[in-house]
Amino acid sequence: MDVQQTQTFCAGLPGATVTEWGEPANLLAYFVGGKRFAHFKTSAPERWRFSFKVAPERFLELTDQPGIKPARWLGRYRWVTVVDVRAMPDEELRALIHWSYRAALATLSRARRREIVGEAPAPAPARGAGRRKTQASPR
Repeated sequence: MDVQQTQTFCAGLPGATVTEWGEPANLLAYFVGGKRFAHFKTSAPERWRFSFKVAPERFLELTDQPGIKPARWLGRYRWVTVVDVRAMPDEELRALIHWSYRAALATLSRARRREIVGEAPAPAPARGAGRRKTQASPR
């Protein structure tokens, strides 16, 4: 995927919003429910470098690959920066972005997630369900 395709993919996720920040941040950021899940740097010399959060078990694996490094100021939270999105296989990049999106979505309340992605509410448990029945003790 190139930069434009990556931007389209991020913006097309359910409930995703895009915010562009000028100086001094210079970011094109993608949010779901007010939680950032990815961003592009928009100023030189790092123009169009792409950052997103990754699973803990993938962080070291990814940052060992050429062209992927810990994201500045966010690396300690397991965010990585991809120097050139065209260098990554499309399916892997989509899967990583989708994981970051779901991680951000998971931090929202159940009601807010339902608003965004239309998750059906869990059925209410039947009255008395889940209660443990106890036997009367002999006296």
